[in-house]
Amino acid sequence: MFIGEGPGFYEDRDGRPFVGPAGKLLDRLLSSVGLKREDVYITNMVKCRPPNNRDPLLGEVRSCGPYLAQQIEMIAPRIIVALGRHSFSKFCPGEAIGKARGKPRSWNGLTVYPMYHPAAALRNPGLLSALESDFQELISLLEQPQPQSSNSEAEHSEQLSLFQ
Repeated sequence: MFIGEGPGFYEDRDGRPFVGPAGKLLDRLLSSVGLKREDVYITNMVKCRPPNNRDPLLGEVRSCGPYLAQQIEMIAPRIIVALGRHSFSKFCPGEAIGKARGKPRSWNGLTVYPMYHPAAALRNPGLLSALESDFQELISLLEQPQPQSSNSEAEHSEQLSLFQ
């Protein structure tokens, strides 16, 4: 699950996240590691475009919070990729994206993997190599075996048999 900041002009116009220039870069980065847009879920912190494409205000982020929480619950992602500082601050308030990017951490039982936002790499091409490196590491994270749930049916039935 990839979580960005909020809709830009093209996203607002088309009603889909990451369809403008940043989305095209995101598609290219996904492709570079063998993924397609259809393989991931993409959303934003806020669901409406802030006026003049400004940063979302705290109240806007809070207002959209229940929608994002429901998306996370419904998708139940293995990994949440926090794209940029606004998305990352939801999971790790007060941490700087520049220091945290590329370092997975745990949040409510999920893995959060912070990365620069693709739009930041469009504004500052020097960030592109870090973004490409983080995508390579993301694939390594995805290839790691998923932890087994301690509540699996097989374990549960085995535990019951001990007491019958």
